[in-house]
Amino acid sequence: MEKRTKEILDILDRQYGTDYVCYLNHENAGQLLIATILSAQCTDARVNIVTKDLFRKYPDMESFAKADLKELEQDIKPTGFYHNKAKNIIGCAKMICEKFGGEVPSKLEKLTALPGVGRKTANVIRGNIFHDPSVVVDTHVKRISKRLGFTTSDDPVKIEMDLMEVLPKDHWILYNIQIITFGRQICSARNPKCGECFLTEYCGEYKNYEKRNET
Repeated sequence: MEKRTKEILDILDRQYGTDYVCYLNHENAGQLLIATILSAQCTDARVNIVTKDLFRKYPDMESFAKADLKELEQDIKPTGFYHNKAKNIIGCAKMICEKFGGEVPSKLEKLTALPGVGRKTANVIRGNIFHDPSVVVDTHVKRISKRLGFTTSDDPVKIEMDLMEVLPKDHWILYNIQIITFGRQICSARNPKCGECFLTEYCGEYKNYEKRNET
């Protein structure tokens, strides 16, 4: 398994490089936290359009904490699920101001105690801001990790633990970045471009696809 994992990671490194890229525009931890909350069930591109004006209107955690709920809902409406997102953003900002002096905490347990912040969001912050090796399980990582045989689970926490077991720590954050690109460009959920894929020999889904075509 270790040899197979290294082969897959080497291919991903060659294809996508090893630079750390965050697709959500931000200038600090607070902005990345808000952007990640907004990114649930929404594309990064749309979030970046919304946050361009949003972060000018609310430049820090204190301004988000004091935001009017209905007004904030309208500000973030294009990202979808805006009622819950607005409520969580204000609650999150208030807790950060009251408990952490306006600074986003770095510890997983403190981050996940914030309203609307689960392990995925917390690990985005830990990995991109505090450079604490973290595995982020989003929809692309969940789908493709199963196809590559790194996990058999559908539970994000179990997938995270499985990936921490199989991936070397220096690829925890990088794997997510590479897999997001791979998932968007080639290995989509409904119509994967198997003919363009460079990982077919490691993909259980592709093997099943070949068998179905043979019968």
